[in-house]
Amino acid sequence: MIKFQKFVRDQIEYRFDPLTNAQVRINPARAKRVKYVEPKQDEFSRLIQTSRLTCPFCPERIERETPCFPRKISVEGKIKVGESLIFPNLNPFGECHAVGTLSKEHFLHPDEFSSGMIKDNLLAVKHYVRCAYAQDNEARYPIYMWNYLPPSAGSIIHPHVQILLEREPTPQLSGLLAKSLDYYEKEGENYWAELVNEEKRLGERFIMGDALLSVLAGFAPCGFNEVCFIFHDTSSLMQLDERQMEAFSLCLEKVLKVYRDMGIGSFNLATLSGPVDQDQSRFYWMSAKLISRPYPRGIYTNDSGPMERMQGVWVIDTLPEEVASKIKLTLDKGSS
Repeated sequence: MIKFQKFVRDQIEYRFDPLTNAQVRINPARAKRVKYVEPKQDEFSRLIQTSRLTCPFCPERIERETPCFPRKISVEGKIKVGESLIFPNLNPFGECHAVGTLSKEHFLHPDEFSSGMIKDNLLAVKHYVRCAYAQDNEARYPIYMWNYLPPSAGSIIHPHVQILLEREPTPQLSGLLAKSLDYYEKEGENYWAELVNEEKRLGERFIMGDALLSVLAGFAPCGFNEVCFIFHDTSSLMQLDERQMEAFSLCLEKVLKVYRDMGIGSFNLATLSGPVDQDQSRFYWMSAKLISRPYPRGIYTNDSGPMERMQGVWVIDTLPEEVASKIKLTLDKGSS
């Protein structure tokens, strides 16, 4: 039985995730706080224009400036579906880490991503995951994620996604799989099916859906303006068929248009997929979460992206030993 637990203390609403019991604190009054950094549209426009001049993902450079897969992954070196192109990540932070462009356009606003564009990207991603798994059967857990613009931890403006295929589930996924199985064994029901049915019944957070996919606002969100996509009777990205991809792409297109209307200029999206070699849909349904990030103001690349916010993994680009060495060197110089 799904339980939506919450209480209010000192005007703060404490909520607990129905499955994991993770705590979230919500205070809508904080949204009214004075913001001291104003939007600098001219600066953002300049960034788009100047970054286009050297962008490695733009059509005139992408073949030359991005790496190719070995022939055992792709005979052509890259995987192409429509405008989507998948290739290895030059600076990986996970196993079988690839990048996939969504469009030939250097920049698109959130409401300019079409469902066809998204579906083509998903088709290319699934093909890559299938090929990568065929070469390494121990790499079983796919992650599909999207960093849109610098506040989301995206370092390149050109629309792109990242794909990983890892040997172990991330901490967040590991917990969801364990809790989902525990719920199934105790209640004799699939938690995700129960969640969808209860949210439909209540009608407070259910947004849209059909027999393939349900879209709802998470009861205990992991980020601002969170939207959760739940894939019915499907535990893994590899199980997605074209009908589900199309349903997801259409729903995501609609939500991103609303994001733009809400003034949202940056976002993260990430999937939470079970293993590619097992059908665990009796107790676990794959989901994807979309959260907004701050509007680009004073351009920078955030140090917190979907791995940190949605997967429970901190991606760091500096070795602790190097930090210690630099600090000690500076201290030594100061004392000499």
